[in-house]
Amino acid sequence: MKAAVVTFPGSNCDRDLAVAFQGAGFEVARVWHKDTELPKGVDVVGIPGGFSFGDYLRCGAIAAQSPIGRAIRAHADRGGFVLGICNGFQVITEMGLLPGALMRNATLKFLCRTVTLRVATTDSAYTSGYAKGQALQIPIAHHDGNYTIDAEGLARLQGEDRIAFTYEQNPNGSSADIAGVLSENRRVLGMMPHPERATDGALGSEDGRPLFAALMGGMALA
Repeated sequence: MKAAVVTFPGSNCDRDLAVAFQGAGFEVARVWHKDTELPKGVDVVGIPGGFSFGDYLRCGAIAAQSPIGRAIRAHADRGGFVLGICNGFQVITEMGLLPGALMRNATLKFLCRTVTLRVATTDSAYTSGYAKGQALQIPIAHHDGNYTIDAEGLARLQGEDRIAFTYEQNPNGSSADIAGVLSENRRVLGMMPHPERATDGALGSEDGRPLFAALMGGMALA
């Protein structure tokens, strides 16, 4: 299986994400935001955390208009997998691949600490390696992580079992404690916490590792 990790000016988790994919057995290709095509044979596109384009305008808004954006949308439209983490979550919501928006944290402060997540669904290639309700220790590092969606959109996410992760104690004001959401076909995942920073016990947690391992297995069966 092949993963592509996209780098924008201001990305700072692209290497971490590439290492996490490699640790799960993926062949990894690095992609610059000015590229217009993804490498041949890519199965999953990873959009990393950071501060793309300095978070000017809205977080992720400029990155969503980068030349590579059209190829990412086309990849998603044909059923390809896309994983957006932190700033990557902001980017793919700006691309329209997921509903809702990421707003300023309710505290109006940048948050950087490990939080407890709960696995809300195991019905996806990303989350099938966990048990429903399982508690995970995963770091966050964001200023605009307040996932916001209207009542109708929230009801649809809940009814379609598309909430992937929730916060045990909501750090940022996100609607319904949401930490990660899935697309309708369950192949696009956006999440604010950083599973790629929780794949090595030396860093404090390995709870992110099953996400990448399950993705590898789930994609092989897709």
